[in-house]
Order: sequence, then structure tokens, then C-alpha cells
Amino acid sequence: MPFIDIKSMPTHEVCPGCRLRTPYGKNLMLSYLEMDEGAVIPLHNHPHEQGGMLLEGKMELTIGDEVRVVEPGAMFIVPPNVPHKAVAVDGPVLALDVFSPVREDYAELMNRYIPT
Repeated sequence: MPFIDIKSMPTHEVCPGCRLRTPYGKNLMLSYLEMDEGAVIPLHNHPHEQGGMLLEGKMELTIGDEVRVVEPGAMFIVPPNVPHKAVAVDGPVLALDVFSPVREDYAELMNRYIPT
């Protein structure tokens, strides 16, 4: 299984103040998300299942009708097609998201296939 040096990968700003690095394999995509304080990933949904963990900072996370402020170590799962939103509060945020299947829109941004 290959090792990934995430800091050497290019970032892509998908929303103002929200930068992604998204290595992926055949069935799984990782998303290393950096958000500036106050940055917002607007309410959206997609057909992919998404799991994640907040690594640093504090984030207001909306999943469906539930809103919580989460801190490092918090984990979450967003079922397919469920609306969700994230806001970085009180400082920058670092999170790791996992998508299955691979998000085609992010894969096109990265144009980087990590073989499994």
C-alpha cells in the first residue's frame, strides 16, 4: 500500500478559505481539509457516503436537521444524499474526510490516482 506525503500534494480551494488535498484509490477517497476561521462549506449533498474526524480546531457541523459544535477527536458519518454544512469557528480547522465511492468532482481536481 503506498504512502502519501499529504504536504507535497497541491491544494484546491473549493470554497473561500477551504482547501482540499484528496488522494484516492479505486473505491475510497481521503480528503484533508483545511479551513480558515469563519470559512464555510455551504449546505450541500452528494450521493457518496462520507465519514470524517476533526483533527484540529472547532467546527459547527450540520448533518440533516442536527447542528453541533465539534472539537478535535469528534467523528461523524454523513449518509448519501443528506444535506450537510461546516463552519470553522474560533480559529482554523483541520479535518480528515473519507468518501466512498470516490467523488468524481474532487478526483478531476486532483487528477491523481493512488493505486491500491
